[in-house]
Amino acid sequence: MLRTKSQVKEICNECPLAKTANIIGDTFTLLIIRDLLTKSKRFGELEKSLSGVSSRTITKKLLYLEEKGLVNRKEFSEKPPRVEYSLTKNGKALSKIIESMRGYGSKYL
Repeated sequence: MLRTKSQVKEICNECPLAKTANIIGDTFTLLIIRDLLTKSKRFGELEKSLSGVSSRTITKKLLYLEEKGLVNRKEFSEKPPRVEYSLTKNGKALSKIIESMRGYGSKYL
């Protein structure tokens, strides 16, 4: 049975798996989460780790993850100014998913 875009969207909005995939389902978002699983990082550290990804893209992904409650942005009152990014409790809860994906990739791809 063919479905309209609105029917597909409604189905996806009701499915926890689809909602999660919608948030973390692109490559750069997963890589940012992967990098923040080990420790808090400054923007430059993320940029270095994600070489080839534009600063604008990293900034957009970090803002999106912050809006979704997965990343914290902490500003320090120092000169020069310093900002660090870390995972929230909800962001850290993704560690099992990330590790499972890493294991799958190592074993099968």
